[in-house]
Amino acid sequence: MSKKSINLALQGGGSHGAFTWGVLDYLLEDGRLDVQGISGTSAGAMNAVVFTQGYMDGGAEGARESLEQFWRKVSDLAMFSPLKRSPLSVLMGNWDMSGSPAYLMMDLLSRVASPYDTNPFKFNPLRELIESTVDFEKVRNCTDIELFIAATNVQSGKIKVFERDELTADMILASACLPTIYQAVEVDGIPYWDGGFSGNPPLFPLFQATESKDIIIVQVNPIERNKVPKTAREIQNRINEISFNSSLLRELRSIEFVHRLLEENKLDTDHYANILVHRIEATEKINPLSSSSKMNSEWAFLTHLRDIGRESAKNFLDEHFDSIGNKSSLDLEREIHWS
Repeated sequence: MSKKSINLALQGGGSHGAFTWGVLDYLLEDGRLDVQGISGTSAGAMNAVVFTQGYMDGGAEGARESLEQFWRKVSDLAMFSPLKRSPLSVLMGNWDMSGSPAYLMMDLLSRVASPYDTNPFKFNPLRELIESTVDFEKVRNCTDIELFIAATNVQSGKIKVFERDELTADMILASACLPTIYQAVEVDGIPYWDGGFSGNPPLFPLFQATESKDIIIVQVNPIERNKVPKTAREIQNRINEISFNSSLLRELRSIEFVHRLLEENKLDTDHYANILVHRIEATEKINPLSSSSKMNSEWAFLTHLRDIGRESAKNFLDEHFDSIGNKSSLDLEREIHWS
């Protein structure tokens, strides 16, 4: 059976990016899809470059090994962090970090002081992690997979998309720069923050870069929540979710608009492509997790998320594999008009 070509769009979400690891792991194991391009933001950007390096080293199995090694290193870093679950959370089997004194102190401090005050020497443990894991020269020379990494220009507020042939560790760190924790990351003298503010993840770079017109969005941040947030932390978390999904919804709205115009023969098919959109998510299992759990990097939690990702990818392929190359499996009209 010939493989179906697809593009991947990987969201960010801290430790919840281990869900994406699981999705990628299953897609690679399944072997029926050929990844032509990847766009990623924050943790999605890290998954993207690690995936690409591993693929360069050893194909699908190399990518699987590289992703597991990366997330193992994330967990190893957490062993030396003061951010730990409270004994009660451990006893209750709760992945929440909100009972951790270190987390509470960090959360409070971020509201009254900036990282320019608390982290003047720009310490970022992610730098060593990325630089020790990824050979950027190798990634830049990869011609099998196109990469697009999103960051937000602090001065203009616009999205910046870094492409594969220019990628550096600074660009990945810029994509994952939460401004309440880290100072803005400068690339060529321009300061950048987390790409989630402007593209989480960006879809448009994939339209022209590859032959495939299928995009699978691996979604970590829930779009819908049925419960009204009431506590201060719940409200802040929902504000962040809405903000980090707004750019994605705008792009989906544009794709749906082009779909309708193409169906009505109002656009030239030689110049406008019918982009097919799919999504892998795990709303029922991810939604109950608190925002603080995005700071939890325990190996047991990461592998728990990985397993959810693998299950979600399997369910997606079982249900929608035939749609790839033929039609969108994501109901775009419902997605953009739900209220």
